Amino acid sequence: MAVLTMPKPDRHPLPQPGVIVRDATDADMAQVHAIYTYYVANTTVSFELVAPDLNEMRARRLAALDRGLPYLVAVEDGEIKAFAYAAPFRMRAAYRFTVENSVYVGRGQTGRGLGRAVLAELVRRCTAAGFRQMVAVIGHPGNPASLALHQGLGFVHAGEFKAIGHKFGRWIDAIMLQRSLGEGASTQPDD
Repeated sequence: MAVLTMPKPDRHPLPQPGVIVRDATDADMAQVHAIYTYYVANTTVSFELVAPDLNEMRARRLAALDRGLPYLVAVEDGEIKAFAYAAPFRMRAAYRFTVENSVYVGRGQTGRGLGRAVLAELVRRCTAAGFRQMVAVIGHPGNPASLALHQGLGFVHAGEFKAIGHKFGRWIDAIMLQRSLGEGASTQPDD
């Protein structure tokens, strides 16, 4: 059995003054779409093969909001620099207290603390909403920054899928990370 070596959590800087993390609006979605399209077209960070169009991105945001889940952006000088959102981990009822996060930082904006800012706020809001677990599914190899970001915010290794995705003519593994929210499993949740 292969042993996965996880990068050590780095200390992501706090974002520069002037960066605001807030709820995404419909008007933000063109910039969110541009950030996401880059990752779909050029990386294995997203397992989508074709970028969704702007209307689909708008529909995904509304679906998150309809479920009471946050969809956030980091804004600097009026430009969206990063975004993050929560989605149901799985649709079966027993998973109702678990969410999955997604975080994307604009091209050329990494290392500035923007991912940390939006993910930390996402964790805070999901905790306040009563969720008890948050998971991240990260394509591997090829995404060490996301691994370090999540570990730096308390996520721990929870498993690994081998050759779970196929993109750009190669098989891609995925690492599962998990973080308890609030009281986690130490108490029963309010249904």
